[in-house]
Amino acid sequence: MSDQQMRTERDSMGEIEVPAAAKWQAQTQRAIDNFPISGRPIEPALIHALAAIKAASARARAESGALESDVAQAISQAAQEVAEGRWDAEFPIDVFQTGSGTSSNMNANEVIATLATEKLGRAVHPNDGVNDPFSSNDQFPSAIHIAAAAGVKDDLLPALEVLSKSLRRKETEFADAVKSGRTHLMDATPVTLGQEFGGYAAQVEFVAARLRDGLPHVGELPLGGSAVGTGINVPEGMAATVIADLAQQLDLPLTEATNHFAAQSSRDALAELSGTLRTVAIAFTKIANDIRWMGSGPTAGLAEIHLPDLQPGSSIMPGKVNPVLCEAMLQVSAQVIGNDAAVAFGASAGTFELNVMLPVIARNLLESVQLLANVSRVFALRCLDGIEADRDRMRRYAESSPSIVTALNHQLGYDEAASIAKQALKEGKTIREVVLERGHVADGKLTEEQLDEALDVLAMTRG
Repeated sequence: MSDQQMRTERDSMGEIEVPAAAKWQAQTQRAIDNFPISGRPIEPALIHALAAIKAASARARAESGALESDVAQAISQAAQEVAEGRWDAEFPIDVFQTGSGTSSNMNANEVIATLATEKLGRAVHPNDGVNDPFSSNDQFPSAIHIAAAAGVKDDLLPALEVLSKSLRRKETEFADAVKSGRTHLMDATPVTLGQEFGGYAAQVEFVAARLRDGLPHVGELPLGGSAVGTGINVPEGMAATVIADLAQQLDLPLTEATNHFAAQSSRDALAELSGTLRTVAIAFTKIANDIRWMGSGPTAGLAEIHLPDLQPGSSIMPGKVNPVLCEAMLQVSAQVIGNDAAVAFGASAGTFELNVMLPVIARNLLESVQLLANVSRVFALRCLDGIEADRDRMRRYAESSPSIVTALNHQLGYDEAASIAKQALKEGKTIREVVLERGHVADGKLTEEQLDEALDVLAMTRG
Protein backbone atom coordinates (compact mmCIF):
# COMPACT_ATOMS: atom_id res chain seq x y z
CA MET A 1 0.00 0.00 0.00
CA SER A 2 1.08 3.58 -0.57
CA ASP A 3 1.94 5.91 2.29
CA GLN A 4 -1.37 7.73 1.76
CA GLN A 5 -3.33 4.57 2.58
CA MET A 6 -1.53 3.87 5.85
CA ARG A 7 -0.71 5.68 9.05
CA THR A 8 1.88 5.01 11.73
CA GLU A 9 0.78 3.99 15.22
CA ARG A 10 2.94 3.36 18.27
CA ASP A 11 2.70 1.09 21.30
CA SER A 12 5.14 -0.28 23.88
CA MET A 13 6.76 -2.43 21.18
CA GLY A 14 7.39 0.41 18.76
CA GLU A 15 5.88 1.61 15.51
CA ILE A 16 3.56 -0.25 13.12
CA GLU A 17 1.66 0.66 9.99
CA VAL A 18 -2.15 0.69 10.28
CA PRO A 19 -4.75 1.31 7.53
CA ALA A 20 -5.45 5.03 7.53
CA ALA A 21 -9.23 4.68 7.81
CA ALA A 22 -9.16 2.04 10.56
CA LYS A 23 -10.49 2.90 14.00
CA TRP A 24 -8.14 0.37 15.60
CA GLN A 25 -4.58 1.11 16.62
CA ALA A 26 -1.22 -0.62 17.04
CA GLN A 27 -2.05 -3.64 19.23
CA THR A 28 -4.97 -4.62 17.05
CA GLN A 29 -2.80 -4.44 13.95
CA ARG A 30 -0.16 -6.68 15.52
CA ALA A 31 -2.85 -9.26 16.25
CA ILE A 32 -4.19 -9.04 12.70
CA ASP A 33 -0.68 -9.72 11.40
CA ASN A 34 0.00 -12.49 13.92
CA PHE A 35 -3.17 -14.56 13.49
CA PRO A 36 -4.11 -15.05 9.81
CA ILE A 37 -5.54 -18.47 10.67
CA SER A 38 -9.24 -19.10 10.02
CA GLY A 39 -10.39 -15.87 8.43
CA ARG A 40 -13.21 -15.83 10.95
CA PRO A 41 -13.34 -13.06 13.56
CA ILE A 42 -14.83 -13.55 17.01
CA GLU A 43 -18.60 -13.46 17.31
CA PRO A 44 -20.20 -9.98 17.07
CA ALA A 45 -22.30 -10.79 20.15
CA LEU A 46 -19.09 -11.12 22.15
CA ILE A 47 -17.82 -7.74 20.94
CA HIS A 48 -21.16 -6.16 21.80
CA ALA A 49 -21.04 -7.60 25.33
CA LEU A 50 -17.45 -6.44 25.79
CA ALA A 51 -18.43 -2.93 24.73
CA ALA A 52 -21.40 -2.96 27.11
CA ILE A 53 -18.99 -3.70 29.97
CA LYS A 54 -16.80 -0.76 28.98
CA ALA A 55 -19.77 1.59 28.70
CA ALA A 56 -20.98 0.64 32.17
CA SER A 57 -17.46 0.90 33.54
CA ALA A 58 -17.09 4.43 32.22
CA ARG A 59 -20.35 5.44 33.87
CA ALA A 60 -19.35 3.87 37.19
CA ARG A 61 -15.95 5.56 37.16
CA ALA A 62 -17.53 8.94 36.49
CA GLU A 63 -19.95 8.46 39.39
CA SER A 64 -17.06 7.57 41.70
CA GLY A 65 -14.98 10.55 40.56
CA ALA A 66 -12.28 8.34 39.03
CA LEU A 67 -12.88 9.67 35.51
CA GLU A 68 -13.77 13.13 34.20
CA SER A 69 -17.45 13.28 33.30
CA ASP A 70 -16.89 14.48 29.74
CA VAL A 71 -14.36 11.72 29.06
CA ALA A 72 -16.67 9.13 30.61
CA GLN A 73 -19.57 10.36 28.50
CA ALA A 74 -17.53 10.15 25.31
CA ILE A 75 -16.32 6.64 26.17
CA SER A 76 -19.80 5.49 27.16
CA GLN A 77 -21.34 6.84 23.96
CA ALA A 78 -18.62 5.28 21.82
CA ALA A 79 -18.91 1.96 23.60
CA GLN A 80 -22.68 2.02 23.22
CA GLU A 81 -22.30 2.44 19.47
CA VAL A 82 -20.03 -0.60 19.40
CA ALA A 83 -22.50 -2.54 21.56
CA GLU A 84 -25.25 -1.74 19.07
CA GLY A 85 -23.21 -3.31 16.26
CA ARG A 86 -22.45 -0.09 14.38
CA TRP A 87 -18.72 -0.79 14.23
CA ASP A 88 -18.54 -4.56 13.73
CA ALA A 89 -16.24 -4.16 10.72
CA GLU A 90 -13.57 -2.70 13.03
CA PHE A 91 -13.10 -6.05 14.78
CA PRO A 92 -11.21 -8.26 12.30
CA ILE A 93 -8.96 -10.26 14.66
CA ASP A 94 -9.16 -14.01 14.08
CA VAL A 95 -10.91 -16.19 16.65
CA PHE A 96 -7.72 -18.26 16.97
CA GLN A 97 -5.64 -15.69 18.84
CA THR A 98 -4.17 -15.15 22.27
CA GLY A 99 -6.01 -17.50 24.61
CA SER A 100 -7.07 -14.85 27.10
CA GLY A 101 -8.77 -12.74 24.42
CA THR A 102 -6.37 -9.87 25.19
CA SER A 103 -6.05 -9.05 21.49
CA SER A 104 -9.79 -8.60 21.05
CA ASN A 105 -10.09 -6.75 24.35
CA MET A 106 -7.43 -4.30 23.15
CA ASN A 107 -9.20 -4.10 19.78
CA ALA A 108 -12.28 -2.93 21.69
CA ASN A 109 -10.23 -0.53 23.81
CA GLU A 110 -8.60 1.01 20.74
CA VAL A 111 -11.76 1.36 18.66
CA ILE A 112 -13.71 2.86 21.56
CA ALA A 113 -10.79 5.18 22.38
CA THR A 114 -10.64 6.39 18.77
CA LEU A 115 -14.38 7.01 18.64
CA ALA A 116 -14.31 8.75 22.03
CA THR A 117 -11.38 10.91 20.89
CA GLU A 118 -13.39 12.01 17.86
CA LYS A 119 -16.36 12.91 20.03
CA LEU A 120 -14.34 14.64 22.75
CA GLY A 121 -11.86 16.51 20.59
CA ARG A 122 -8.87 15.37 22.64
CA ALA A 123 -7.02 12.09 23.05
CA VAL A 124 -8.55 9.21 25.01
CA HIS A 125 -6.07 6.46 25.89
CA PRO A 126 -7.15 2.85 25.19
CA ASN A 127 -5.73 1.54 28.48
CA ASP A 128 -5.95 4.47 30.87
CA GLY A 129 -9.23 5.78 29.49
CA VAL A 130 -11.19 2.72 28.35
CA ASN A 131 -9.71 -0.39 29.98
CA ASP A 132 -8.96 0.87 33.50
CA PRO A 133 -9.47 -0.40 36.20
CA PHE A 134 -10.20 -3.88 34.85
CA SER A 135 -8.12 -6.40 32.91
CA SER A 136 -8.59 -8.47 29.77
CA ASN A 137 -8.55 -11.43 32.15
CA ASP A 138 -11.81 -10.49 33.84
CA GLN A 139 -13.53 -8.44 31.13
CA PHE A 140 -13.21 -10.90 28.25
CA PRO A 141 -14.59 -13.96 30.08
CA SER A 142 -17.32 -11.77 31.56
CA ALA A 143 -18.27 -10.75 28.02
CA ILE A 144 -18.52 -14.43 27.00
CA HIS A 145 -20.86 -15.11 29.90
CA ILE A 146 -23.00 -12.06 29.06
CA ALA A 147 -23.18 -12.91 25.34
CA ALA A 148 -24.08 -16.52 26.09
CA ALA A 149 -26.74 -15.60 28.65
CA ALA A 150 -28.25 -13.03 26.29
CA GLY A 151 -28.24 -15.49 23.39
CA VAL A 152 -30.05 -18.11 25.44
CA LYS A 153 -32.58 -15.73 27.01
CA ASP A 154 -33.34 -13.49 24.04
CA ASP A 155 -32.94 -15.88 21.11
CA LEU A 156 -32.78 -19.58 21.92
CA LEU A 157 -35.52 -19.81 24.56
CA PRO A 158 -38.05 -17.90 22.42
CA ALA A 159 -37.13 -20.10 19.45
CA LEU A 160 -37.66 -23.27 21.50
CA GLU A 161 -41.06 -21.91 22.51
CA VAL A 162 -41.97 -21.52 18.83
CA LEU A 163 -40.92 -25.13 18.26
CA SER A 164 -42.78 -26.41 21.32
CA LYS A 165 -46.01 -24.64 20.37
CA SER A 166 -45.84 -26.08 16.86
CA LEU A 167 -45.41 -29.58 18.29
CA ARG A 168 -48.28 -29.05 20.75
CA ARG A 169 -50.57 -27.98 17.91
CA LYS A 170 -49.77 -31.22 16.11
CA GLU A 171 -50.34 -33.14 19.33
CA THR A 172 -53.90 -31.80 19.38
CA GLU A 173 -54.48 -32.22 15.65
CA PHE A 174 -53.36 -35.85 15.69
CA ALA A 175 -54.83 -36.81 19.07
CA ASP A 176 -57.01 -39.58 17.59
CA ALA A 177 -54.70 -40.61 14.72
CA VAL A 178 -53.89 -44.15 15.80
CA LYS A 179 -50.76 -45.88 14.51
CA SER A 180 -48.48 -48.76 15.30
CA GLY A 181 -45.98 -48.07 18.02
CA ARG A 182 -42.41 -49.15 17.37
CA THR A 183 -39.64 -50.39 19.64
CA HIS A 184 -36.31 -51.58 18.23
CA LEU A 185 -37.76 -50.35 14.88
CA MET A 186 -40.18 -53.30 15.14
CA ASP A 187 -43.97 -53.27 15.52
CA ALA A 188 -45.22 -52.59 19.03
CA THR A 189 -48.59 -51.87 20.60
CA PRO A 190 -50.54 -48.88 19.21
CA VAL A 191 -50.01 -45.24 20.04
CA THR A 192 -51.45 -42.09 18.53
CA LEU A 193 -49.47 -39.73 16.38
CA GLY A 194 -50.55 -37.03 18.81
CA GLN A 195 -48.91 -38.88 21.68
CA GLU A 196 -45.66 -39.02 19.76
CA PHE A 197 -45.76 -35.30 18.99
CA GLY A 198 -46.63 -34.58 22.61
CA GLY A 199 -43.51 -36.50 23.58
CA TYR A 200 -41.41 -34.38 21.24
CA ALA A 201 -42.93 -31.20 22.70
CA ALA A 202 -42.11 -32.38 26.21
CA GLN A 203 -38.49 -33.03 25.21
CA VAL A 204 -38.19 -29.49 23.93
CA GLU A 205 -39.85 -28.02 27.02
CA PHE A 206 -37.62 -30.03 29.35
CA VAL A 207 -34.40 -28.81 27.71
CA ALA A 208 -35.74 -25.25 27.72
CA ALA A 209 -36.32 -25.56 31.47
CA ARG A 210 -32.75 -26.78 31.93
CA LEU A 211 -31.48 -23.76 30.03
CA ARG A 212 -33.52 -21.36 32.17
CA ASP A 213 -32.34 -23.04 35.35
CA GLY A 214 -28.72 -22.64 34.26
CA LEU A 215 -28.89 -18.94 33.39
CA PRO A 216 -27.95 -17.70 36.90
CA HIS A 217 -24.79 -19.85 36.75
CA VAL A 218 -23.83 -18.36 33.39
CA GLY A 219 -24.65 -14.90 34.74
CA GLU A 220 -22.08 -15.12 37.54
CA LEU A 221 -19.29 -12.88 36.24
CA PRO A 222 -15.55 -12.83 37.02
CA LEU A 223 -15.49 -9.03 36.56
CA GLY A 224 -13.53 -7.44 39.39
CA GLY A 225 -10.90 -10.14 39.65
CA SER A 226 -8.55 -8.04 37.49
CA ALA A 227 -5.39 -9.86 36.36
CA VAL A 228 -5.32 -12.97 38.56
CA GLY A 229 -8.40 -12.83 40.78
CA THR A 230 -7.02 -10.62 43.54
CA GLY A 231 -8.80 -7.52 42.25
CA ILE A 232 -5.61 -5.47 42.01
CA ASN A 233 -6.29 -1.83 40.95
CA VAL A 234 -10.08 -2.34 41.09
CA PRO A 235 -11.73 -0.03 43.65
CA GLU A 236 -13.92 -1.81 46.16
CA GLY A 237 -17.49 -2.06 44.96
CA MET A 238 -16.67 -1.02 41.39
CA ALA A 239 -17.35 -4.43 39.87
CA ALA A 240 -20.65 -4.78 41.70
CA THR A 241 -21.74 -1.35 40.44
CA VAL A 242 -20.84 -2.18 36.85
CA ILE A 243 -22.56 -5.56 37.01
CA ALA A 244 -25.73 -4.07 38.48
CA ASP A 245 -25.77 -1.53 35.64
CA LEU A 246 -25.31 -4.29 33.06
CA ALA A 247 -28.02 -6.45 34.63
CA GLN A 248 -30.48 -3.58 34.39
CA GLN A 249 -29.46 -2.49 30.89
CA LEU A 250 -29.48 -6.01 29.43
CA ASP A 251 -32.26 -7.52 31.59
CA LEU A 252 -30.09 -10.50 32.51
CA PRO A 253 -29.51 -12.33 35.83
CA LEU A 254 -25.94 -11.04 36.26
CA THR A 255 -24.08 -11.20 39.57
CA GLU A 256 -20.51 -10.86 40.75
CA ALA A 257 -18.59 -14.09 41.29
CA THR A 258 -18.58 -15.32 44.87
CA ASN A 259 -15.00 -16.54 44.46
CA HIS A 260 -12.86 -14.67 41.96
CA PHE A 261 -10.08 -17.24 41.87
CA ALA A 262 -12.49 -19.92 40.72
CA ALA A 263 -14.28 -17.52 38.38
CA GLN A 264 -11.05 -16.25 36.81
CA SER A 265 -9.41 -19.57 36.06
CA SER A 266 -12.34 -21.89 35.27
CA ARG A 267 -15.18 -21.80 32.77
CA ASP A 268 -17.32 -24.45 34.43
CA ALA A 269 -20.60 -22.57 33.94
CA LEU A 270 -19.93 -22.27 30.22
CA ALA A 271 -19.11 -25.98 30.03
CA GLU A 272 -22.38 -26.69 31.84
CA LEU A 273 -24.30 -24.53 29.38
CA SER A 274 -22.60 -26.22 26.44
CA GLY A 275 -23.58 -29.59 27.87
CA THR A 276 -27.21 -28.47 28.01
CA LEU A 277 -26.97 -27.28 24.41
CA ARG A 278 -25.68 -30.74 23.54
CA THR A 279 -28.79 -32.16 25.22
CA VAL A 280 -30.92 -29.90 23.03
CA ALA A 281 -29.07 -31.29 20.00
CA ILE A 282 -29.68 -34.85 21.18
CA ALA A 283 -33.41 -34.14 21.50
CA PHE A 284 -33.46 -32.57 18.05
CA THR A 285 -31.72 -35.62 16.59
CA LYS A 286 -34.42 -37.93 17.94
CA ILE A 287 -37.25 -35.68 16.74
CA ALA A 288 -35.85 -35.11 13.25
CA ASN A 289 -35.03 -38.78 12.75
CA ASP A 290 -38.51 -39.93 13.82
CA ILE A 291 -40.19 -37.43 11.53
CA ARG A 292 -38.14 -38.32 8.47
CA TRP A 293 -38.72 -42.05 9.15
CA MET A 294 -42.49 -41.48 9.35
CA GLY A 295 -42.34 -39.43 6.16
CA SER A 296 -40.23 -41.95 4.25
CA GLY A 297 -41.54 -43.24 0.94
CA PRO A 298 -43.72 -42.41 -0.85
CA THR A 299 -44.08 -46.10 -1.84
CA ALA A 300 -41.15 -47.96 -0.29
CA GLY A 301 -41.15 -46.36 3.15
CA LEU A 302 -43.52 -45.85 6.06
CA ALA A 303 -45.39 -42.92 4.46
CA GLU A 304 -47.40 -42.33 7.64
CA ILE A 305 -47.08 -38.58 7.33
CA HIS A 306 -46.48 -36.19 4.46
CA LEU A 307 -43.87 -33.47 4.92
CA PRO A 308 -44.21 -30.19 3.04
CA ASP A 309 -42.64 -30.30 -0.43
CA LEU A 310 -39.99 -27.60 -0.21
CA GLN A 311 -37.61 -28.18 -3.12
CA PRO A 312 -36.62 -30.76 -5.73
CA GLY A 313 -34.64 -33.55 -4.10
CA SER A 314 -32.49 -34.88 -6.92
CA SER A 315 -30.54 -33.64 -9.92
CA ILE A 316 -31.19 -36.92 -11.75
CA MET A 317 -34.43 -38.41 -10.37
CA PRO A 318 -37.39 -36.25 -11.47
CA GLY A 319 -40.10 -35.69 -8.89
CA LYS A 320 -38.04 -36.78 -5.91
CA VAL A 321 -38.56 -34.71 -2.76
CA ASN A 322 -36.38 -35.12 0.34
CA PRO A 323 -36.87 -34.31 4.06
CA VAL A 324 -34.43 -31.41 3.80
CA LEU A 325 -35.28 -29.63 7.03
CA CYS A 326 -34.97 -32.83 9.02
CA GLU A 327 -31.53 -33.22 7.49
CA ALA A 328 -30.65 -29.61 8.29
CA MET A 329 -31.68 -30.14 11.92
CA LEU A 330 -29.57 -33.30 12.10
CA GLN A 331 -26.55 -31.45 10.73
CA VAL A 332 -27.01 -28.63 13.24
CA SER A 333 -27.20 -31.24 15.98
CA ALA A 334 -23.97 -32.84 14.80
CA GLN A 335 -22.25 -29.45 14.79
CA VAL A 336 -23.48 -28.57 18.28
CA ILE A 337 -22.33 -31.92 19.67
CA GLY A 338 -18.92 -31.32 18.09
CA ASN A 339 -18.86 -27.76 19.44
CA ASP A 340 -19.51 -29.12 22.92
CA ALA A 341 -16.42 -31.32 22.64
CA ALA A 342 -14.35 -28.23 21.77
CA VAL A 343 -15.87 -26.27 24.66
CA ALA A 344 -15.21 -29.10 27.09
CA PHE A 345 -11.60 -29.35 25.96
CA GLY A 346 -11.19 -25.58 26.14
CA ALA A 347 -12.82 -25.32 29.56
CA SER A 348 -10.33 -27.85 30.91
CA ALA A 349 -7.46 -25.52 30.00
CA GLY A 350 -7.58 -23.42 33.15
CA THR A 351 -3.96 -23.38 34.25
CA PHE A 352 -3.36 -21.76 37.64
CA GLU A 353 -5.05 -18.32 37.51
CA LEU A 354 -6.35 -18.18 33.93
CA ASN A 355 -8.04 -20.21 31.22
CA VAL A 356 -6.26 -19.64 27.92
CA MET A 357 -8.80 -20.99 25.44
CA LEU A 358 -11.42 -18.31 25.89
CA PRO A 359 -11.91 -17.29 22.23
CA VAL A 360 -12.46 -20.84 21.01
CA ILE A 361 -14.85 -21.55 23.88
CA ALA A 362 -16.81 -18.44 22.94
CA ARG A 363 -16.78 -19.23 19.23
CA ASN A 364 -18.24 -22.72 19.69
CA LEU A 365 -20.67 -21.89 22.47
CA LEU A 366 -22.18 -18.84 20.79
CA GLU A 367 -22.39 -20.64 17.46
CA SER A 368 -24.30 -23.48 19.10
CA VAL A 369 -26.80 -21.05 20.64
CA GLN A 370 -27.38 -19.35 17.28
CA LEU A 371 -27.61 -22.55 15.24
CA LEU A 372 -30.12 -24.15 17.60
CA ALA A 373 -32.24 -21.00 17.70
CA ASN A 374 -32.29 -20.63 13.92
CA VAL A 375 -33.07 -24.27 13.14
CA SER A 376 -35.82 -24.37 15.81
CA ARG A 377 -37.73 -21.60 14.08
CA VAL A 378 -37.30 -22.76 10.51
CA PHE A 379 -38.07 -26.40 11.38
CA ALA A 380 -41.29 -25.35 13.12
CA LEU A 381 -42.50 -22.92 10.48
CA ARG A 382 -41.43 -24.68 7.28
CA CYS A 383 -41.69 -28.33 8.27
CA LEU A 384 -43.79 -29.11 11.34
CA ASP A 385 -46.64 -26.71 10.68
CA GLY A 386 -47.25 -28.27 7.27
CA ILE A 387 -47.17 -31.96 8.24
CA GLU A 388 -50.21 -33.99 7.23
CA ALA A 389 -51.08 -37.47 8.50
CA ASP A 390 -52.17 -40.44 6.40
CA ARG A 391 -54.67 -41.68 8.98
CA ASP A 392 -55.91 -44.64 6.95
CA ARG A 393 -52.45 -46.01 6.33
CA MET A 394 -51.47 -45.61 9.99
CA ARG A 395 -54.61 -47.42 11.16
CA ARG A 396 -53.98 -50.28 8.72
CA TYR A 397 -50.46 -50.62 10.10
CA ALA A 398 -51.78 -50.65 13.66
CA GLU A 399 -54.56 -53.14 13.01
CA SER A 400 -52.30 -55.51 11.04
CA SER A 401 -49.54 -55.48 13.65
CA PRO A 402 -49.18 -58.79 15.50
CA SER A 403 -48.27 -56.81 18.60
CA ILE A 404 -51.91 -55.94 19.25
CA VAL A 405 -52.31 -59.47 20.57
CA THR A 406 -50.78 -58.06 23.77
CA ALA A 407 -54.27 -56.92 24.73
CA LEU A 408 -55.30 -60.59 25.01
CA ASN A 409 -52.55 -61.63 27.43
CA HIS A 410 -54.90 -61.70 30.43
CA GLN A 411 -57.57 -63.77 28.67
CA LEU A 412 -55.37 -66.22 26.74
CA GLY A 413 -51.96 -66.12 28.46
CA TYR A 414 -48.63 -64.91 27.12
CA ASP A 415 -47.59 -68.16 25.40
CA GLU A 416 -50.88 -68.61 23.50
CA ALA A 417 -50.87 -64.92 22.55
CA ALA A 418 -47.33 -65.29 21.17
CA SER A 419 -48.39 -68.34 19.15
CA ILE A 420 -51.37 -66.43 17.73
CA ALA A 421 -49.11 -63.55 16.71
CA LYS A 422 -46.69 -65.86 14.90
CA GLN A 423 -49.51 -67.65 13.07
CA ALA A 424 -51.12 -64.37 12.02
CA LEU A 425 -47.82 -63.09 10.66
CA LYS A 426 -46.96 -66.34 8.85
CA GLU A 427 -50.39 -66.79 7.27
CA GLY A 428 -51.09 -63.13 6.56
CA LYS A 429 -54.20 -63.10 8.72
CA THR A 430 -55.47 -60.70 11.34
CA ILE A 431 -55.19 -61.44 15.03
CA ARG A 432 -58.99 -61.56 15.21
CA GLU A 433 -59.18 -64.20 12.49
CA VAL A 434 -56.65 -66.45 14.20
CA VAL A 435 -58.33 -66.12 17.61
CA LEU A 436 -61.64 -67.20 16.08
CA GLU A 437 -60.00 -70.06 14.15
CA ARG A 438 -58.44 -71.40 17.34
CA GLY A 439 -61.85 -71.56 18.95
CA HIS A 440 -61.22 -69.19 21.85
CA VAL A 441 -64.62 -67.54 21.38
CA ALA A 442 -66.36 -70.85 20.76
CA ASP A 443 -64.98 -72.38 23.95
CA GLY A 444 -66.10 -69.39 25.99
CA LYS A 445 -62.76 -67.90 26.95
CA LEU A 446 -64.10 -64.56 25.67
CA THR A 447 -67.03 -63.26 23.68
CA GLU A 448 -66.84 -61.64 20.24
CA GLU A 449 -67.72 -58.33 21.88
CA GLN A 450 -64.86 -58.74 24.34
CA LEU A 451 -62.54 -59.70 21.47
CA ASP A 452 -63.49 -56.62 19.44
CA GLU A 453 -63.17 -54.41 22.50
CA ALA A 454 -59.74 -55.84 23.31
CA LEU A 455 -58.53 -55.37 19.71
CA ASP A 456 -59.75 -51.74 19.44
CA VAL A 457 -56.43 -50.14 18.50
CA LEU A 458 -57.41 -46.61 19.52
CA ALA A 459 -58.56 -47.84 22.94
CA MET A 460 -55.17 -49.51 23.37
CA THR A 461 -53.49 -46.10 23.26
CA ARG A 462 -55.27 -45.10 26.48
CA GLY A 463 -53.64 -47.71 28.66
